[in-house]
Parts: sequence; structure tokens; C-alpha cells
Amino acid sequence: MSEVNNNQAQDLSELLQIRRDKLADLQRRGKDPFKITKYDVSHHSEEVKKAVAELEGKTVSVAGRMMSKRVMGKASFCHVQDLQGNIQIYVARDMIGEEAYADFKKFDIGDIIGVKGEVFVTKTGETSIRASEVVLLSKSLQILPEKYHGLTNVDLRYRQRYTDLIMNPDVKDTFIKRSKMISCIRRYLDAQGFIEVETPMLVANAGGAAARPFETHYNALDEDVRLRISLELYLKRLIVGGLERVYEIGRVFRNEGVDTRHNPEFTLMELYQAYTDYHGMMDLTENMFRYLAQEVCGSTVITYGENEIDLGKPFERLTMIDAVKRYAGVDFDAVPDTEAAKKLADERGIAYEARHQKGDILNMFFEEYCEDKLIQPTFIMDHPVDVSPLTKRKPDKPDYVERFELFVNGWEMCNAYSELNDPIDQRERFKAQDAAAAAGDEEANHTDEDFLNALEIGMPPTGGIGYGIDRLAMLLTNSPAIRDVLLFPTMKPLDTPKSEKKPEEVGIIGGAKGTVEIEIKDEPIDFSNVQIEPLFQNQVDFDTFSKSDFRAVKVKECEAVKKSKKLLKFVLDDGTGVDRVILSGIHEYYEPEELVGKTCIAITNLPPRAMMGIDSCGMLISAVHHENGEEKLHLLMVDPHIPAGAKLY
Repeated sequence: MSEVNNNQAQDLSELLQIRRDKLADLQRRGKDPFKITKYDVSHHSEEVKKAVAELEGKTVSVAGRMMSKRVMGKASFCHVQDLQGNIQIYVARDMIGEEAYADFKKFDIGDIIGVKGEVFVTKTGETSIRASEVVLLSKSLQILPEKYHGLTNVDLRYRQRYTDLIMNPDVKDTFIKRSKMISCIRRYLDAQGFIEVETPMLVANAGGAAARPFETHYNALDEDVRLRISLELYLKRLIVGGLERVYEIGRVFRNEGVDTRHNPEFTLMELYQAYTDYHGMMDLTENMFRYLAQEVCGSTVITYGENEIDLGKPFERLTMIDAVKRYAGVDFDAVPDTEAAKKLADERGIAYEARHQKGDILNMFFEEYCEDKLIQPTFIMDHPVDVSPLTKRKPDKPDYVERFELFVNGWEMCNAYSELNDPIDQRERFKAQDAAAAAGDEEANHTDEDFLNALEIGMPPTGGIGYGIDRLAMLLTNSPAIRDVLLFPTMKPLDTPKSEKKPEEVGIIGGAKGTVEIEIKDEPIDFSNVQIEPLFQNQVDFDTFSKSDFRAVKVKECEAVKKSKKLLKFVLDDGTGVDRVILSGIHEYYEPEELVGKTCIAITNLPPRAMMGIDSCGMLISAVHHENGEEKLHLLMVDPHIPAGAKLY
């Protein structure tokens, strides 16, 4: 294997060297493309295609990356890809001159070129440009993934987003839609009289949400500071100051796990409106979501996965108690106290901590039984005060607050309050949060004295709401994971930085999966301290063994299971066309992000086993050993060329 890798690396190294030799030749001849500073572009590809009736026979200039080339003696064809798409270029020696044509024949796939020429339509009906000028604007020194397979390796796509954007047109469309969505949000809110503001990212007290912050040190002041987890408390200060309608779209940072719907840094929008309540926020949200769907997707009926979601119909409005009553069959109005709530949780297998109150357990029941049922837009209202420290109590039901969350496709899309403006009540709730922090809750808020001072000056009745922009982008672009709508998602660093590797230890493999580094030199592995379990002494006959159905499976999605420190939830392609869910207690050894796209081995004919309220249908195979008394685990991952569903014998 090592010899094969060496040969592949050598072959690719030669190809890369050829590109550098071509560049050196151009530079010797005074044609260095990197000295060109501009190129006048008159049209993009789609503009030419859409206006071909008017442009046919006229001269245009385009520029972009050459994605294909067919050399046919004295004339050639190539395709140039730009922001809007691609267009065919006809390059003839008699049109551009012998020297220029000789240079063109040496161009490589991936080179960036400028083309001037006449628009025409081929006999097959393809809009093309007959080149009178072809200019090399930038030499590509790397090799793009192979055309027909594209860049399919999920991890590599996220790490090399620039290559992903080149090879996968749908990815570019996703991010163009995301940008359009944010522009539409601004346009909608500006029309409603809101003003956009900016608030600090580095704060002394990271409050406004239940999340663990990132911490850093400000050297100039010798102060420990935190990255904000929310926009709330500063925006409310502006409401106190008389800016009656404010919003901010900005990055926030939460020191939590990574899965298909969470990233440690993400884009949040929060808005606050004086003299309204959470019902006003519902109306604003419903109208804005309908507007965004129409503007970005062209319809208020959108598709996400297998679900058709109608944003044009009135959104359903349910209290959390009514939702739990509908989907879990439990009426929390009839639950007298925390002790009774904990007894119910024990009966249903819902894990809780000693500090949790009745309201916390109601929320756990909602998360367990209701969230995934809320596919069509649904406002869940009136949360328990125990999980809502910054929200105004309901006058007629003080154990509950005027709060809602909007759920679409089983996801929480936003969180809104009738904001608490009573400074005395707010101080008491901060005290409760401080106590929770002292008891070990790393996500609890801490008392913010300046914010309390602002409330004491006086804040009018106010409605407020926070939207996860990335999750909204996922919904409107039918994207399965948050990383698909983040240009540069958070990734676990590769084990060894490039700079630390010796040249002779690194090879580069190109082709269908893009360019990736592989280790050429075998690294010595120390097994001297490894202990393995004794082999079974009892033999198993072949008939018994053959009853276990071992299959290759592809990891489509992977995320941490809520309320569990160990479990990962895998959504797997097992070759049947129906997703298979398996839970595995390996979060200690792997982050979900590492496993998406991998090919693993699973036993598929085990009976379903309920774990944290989720049926686990099978078992993923891992290799376990002990080293210096510590358990080590490696999930069994195999050659990605093995198709999903392949049976092991």
C-alpha cells in the first residue's frame, strides 16, 4: 500500500510541477499572468444566455475559470464558469492568432481566463462566444477534483469551501440565497420603522441566554472578558434610552457542541419593540417569514427534505401545556408540585437533576414528546418561569411567562418574550440564576448590575425576539446541516499541522475526491501498553453467527443527543432507501462533525432499543482496548468505495 501511495503521489507531483513549469515559461516570455491587474468584463454568462436574441452577432467580454477544454486541431472548445454559471467558448487559431492559440492549448483546467468575442448559437442550440481574444488572467497551480464526481468528501468540502463553491453550483446558490435572505430581513424591518444598531462582542458579563461562554483576556485592561452569547441586554438598554424599535444581526459565540444544527459561532438577529407584547412579536414574525419565503424562494410553500411546509397559512398557536397534553398525554395543570413532576419523569424515563423544578420538567416533556411533531409553523406559548429568567410573568398565571418559540420542521426558529421590565423581579431572577451557577449550571446567567440600573431608570412595555439566521437559511435553502449554510464552519483541527510535516512524509492525492494529504511514511505505533480483552473460549457455530446481519452504512447525519453526555445519534444510509437511526455512546471519543460522510459497519437486525426516548435500530461496531488502564475506542470505519448496504461475510 505504501508503494502505491508513493507512486500516486509521485504522479501527481509531476503534474503539479508541469503547471509550475508552464508558469515559469510564461514568465520567461514576458507573459506573467499575475502581473495583470484588471480585465474589463461586459457581461456574465447568464446575462449573455438570457439576452442572446439581442446580443447575437455582437461582441462581449466575459471572465472566469476554465472548467473544460476540447482541443481539435485548429479549433477548440472550452467552458468558462463565472458567478452566474458557465458559457461555451469557441477558440479558433485563425481568429486569435497562431501564438495565442499555441498558448491557449497549454492552458489547464482551473486557469482563470478573460475572453472577448462575438455571441453566436451553435447548431445544437448552445449559446456560445466566438473568441477574438483569450487572456490568461491567473494560473491555477493545483488540480481541481474530477469533473463528473465533483467534490463529494463532506469534510473536505467544509475545509476547502473555495473548491466546494467551484465544483458544486448548488452550494453557490445556497449562499447567494442566504445573502438575499438577510437583505430582505433588513428591508422588511426598515420598512416597519426599526433601526439597525451594533453592540459589543467582548463583554464582562455574557448574559441574555442559557449558554456557556468563551472566555479570553483583555491585556490592555488586564481584565477577563467573554464573547457575547446573546444580543439582548445591550439592545434593551437602547429601549431604555428611547430608541423604540431596534435590531441587530451579528455573530454570537456559545461554547457548546457541534452537530447538524449547532455551531459554536453563529449569526443571531434580535429585535426589540417598545409598547407591544409577545402577541405583537408573533404577528411580526408570521408576516416576516411569509415575506422571506416569497422573496427568497418565490413561494410561501417550501420544501424541506420530505416535508412540504406552508408558510402562507395562519401559524398555529399552542401553549406549552396544551402541546404536552396533545403529544404526551400529560396535563401539567393537574400536576401539583415539583415532586409529582419528578415522579412523572421517572415513569417516562426522562432524566433530570436534583435542582430542576416543575417548570423545568414540563419543558423536558415538551422537548421529548412535542418538538419533532411540529412540522408546520407553530407558535408554542406560555413557558414556565423556571426556564425563562428574563421574561414577564403572565398576570393570571404567575408560574408561567409571556413567551413563545416558533417551531417549523421540528426546529426552534425563534424565541420571543414580553420583556421583563420590573427591576425588582429581575433582581430576584438573577439571584436564582446565580444560585444555579453556584450549583454547577455552567449555562446560568449572572447578575448584571448595570442592566438592573437601566431597568430602574425605566423601560417601557416591550416585545423582543431572537432569530437564528443560520437555521432560517437552512430552512429556506433545504440544507440538511448548519455547516451547509456557513461559508467557513468550525472544524476540528487536523492532527498535525502542515508546517510540522516533513516533505518526504507527505503525499498529495488528487482526482475524484479533490486534493487531500496522505501520510506516505509509516508512523511507528507503540502497542506495548495495550491490553485487550481475552478471547472467548466458547465457540459459535456458523448458523448462529450468520444470523447477525453486518452491513456497511453511510453516516448522513450525526448529532449529540440532548441531555446526554455520551450518546451520539446517527442517521444512516443502509442501502434500503429508508434512513436508519442508531444511537452510540461514543461522544467521549468523537465529535459529530468528524463522522458525517464516513462509511461504518453496523449490525442491522437487532431489535429496536429505546435510549433517551429514541429508538436505536442496530449497533455500530467499534474496536475497544485498554491502554495504561484507560479505555480506548475506535469506531470501525472502512473504505468509502464500499456501497451502503453491502453485507459482510
